[in-house]
Amino acid sequence: MSQVHTIAVIVGSLRKDSINRKVANAMAELAPSSLKLKIVEIGDLPLYNEDIDHETPPESYTRFRQELQGADGFLFVTPEYNRSVPGALKNAIDVGSRPYGKSAWGSAKPAAVVSVSPGAIGGFGANQHLRQSFVFLNVLCMQQPEAYLGGAGTFFDEHGKLNEKTRPFLQGIINAFAGHVESTLKG
Repeated sequence: MSQVHTIAVIVGSLRKDSINRKVANAMAELAPSSLKLKIVEIGDLPLYNEDIDHETPPESYTRFRQELQGADGFLFVTPEYNRSVPGALKNAIDVGSRPYGKSAWGSAKPAAVVSVSPGAIGGFGANQHLRQSFVFLNVLCMQQPEAYLGGAGTFFDEHGKLNEKTRPFLQGIINAFAGHVESTLKG
């Protein structure tokens, strides 16, 4: 049996019943046995402020950073706000990357981005902006397949069950990500 890799899932939407959270949970269910996906909450992170990030940073900063450090890789599932990432997600990236020189994102950990939107372009702007941040953070983002999920309001039935039309696409993404994780961590 291959090693099980812990993947921190960062959901860009704070809404409890968000489509993005539903997609993240569906991907966790579809994940091969080599991946263990766990959502890491970002809603309780105060806006990053170096003045409060000294010897005794907020407990939520410490918890978040420890969860990132304990992960083998990252899966971002996010909506797009104003052609970019939601503010809470950008804040989480900043909290995890500080203090300078002590980034909790690690060095050369694998990642993937799944942008989810009820709109037609599937969160392209958010997806691309995250990838720009990853270059600086030295997070190795899966290049292909890309995942821009438009029309996401139709992915789940009234009971929250993933529809059979969307399932194969998400299965392909999570399987490809498992391969990316394996090859990145071997190298």
